Amino acid sequence: MAELQTVLATNALHPDAAAMLEGRVRLVTAPDARFDTLRALVADVDGVIVRAQLPDDICDHGRKLKGLVRHGVGLDFIPVEAATRKGVAVANLPGCNTQTVAEYCFAQLLSLRRPLGKADAMLRSAGWDRARAMASDFAELGGTTLGILGVGAVGTRIAGIAAAFGMKPIGASRPSDPMPAGVERVSTDELFARADAVILSCALTPETRGIANATRIRSMKPHAVLINASRGPVVETAALVEALKEGRIAGAALDVYDVHPLDPNHELLSCANVLLTPHIAAITATSYRAMGVGAVAEMLRILAGDEPQNLVNPDYRQHRIR
Repeated sequence: MAELQTVLATNALHPDAAAMLEGRVRLVTAPDARFDTLRALVADVDGVIVRAQLPDDICDHGRKLKGLVRHGVGLDFIPVEAATRKGVAVANLPGCNTQTVAEYCFAQLLSLRRPLGKADAMLRSAGWDRARAMASDFAELGGTTLGILGVGAVGTRIAGIAAAFGMKPIGASRPSDPMPAGVERVSTDELFARADAVILSCALTPETRGIANATRIRSMKPHAVLINASRGPVVETAALVEALKEGRIAGAALDVYDVHPLDPNHELLSCANVLLTPHIAAITATSYRAMGVGAVAEMLRILAGDEPQNLVNPDYRQHRIR
């Protein structure tokens, strides 16, 4: 009997996804996502399912490596160019968490504008009248302008939800991205200045790194809020912290940070007007299963000698050892 191929998962897979591998490959789950751990484990594996940042030299340590499959969409976790040079196929799962991330953004936007959880806490701690008085400071979404930075799959879904709320969506995106019907294309500077709420749903690229900078944050309306469910480095964190502490914007909601996990002494934790979550915008029971099952299916295609349905780097074929 031929020896089973081995797949490394940087993080635990959904049970249904793991079950798809039983009897077909040997599954190894990394005990942690430290770079040295991943480098050591990849030495004898045929593929990696990626839920954590890989070191740039990961492919140098995988002598048998055939494929890297992203358990999700964002490719900044994978050194794509290095994989291509090594003849390693890279795949991701476009659209797998579009609804999940869009819903997260609106959950946070509603929490910022109409914080019912705080009303519940006030009712329990201070009584009916104190809690009811809070409502006069709450705000509606309808009739406001929503700025969407990055109008890809997630941004398009956000725009659709915004329209259903009666909001006016405006968008800034790459010139090659078609703007959905009903979304006004604007410049990035105009988006920050005009929007009552800004949602960042762009990929992390050299062009988007630091795109939410001090100048643009300073141009936001005093009642505006900012939501980042993309990648931490698209925001200049120090500038955002300063704006929050000085009350120059009304609030923010962040799911991603310059460094994960968030340092327990980070100054964001001392800001009262920010909602912080631990990189969970794309994770629900539904999306966790869908991403796991989708990633495993792509990996099995690669290991069988077929190409994945969502191949990211077709040039890998030029470097593949035949």
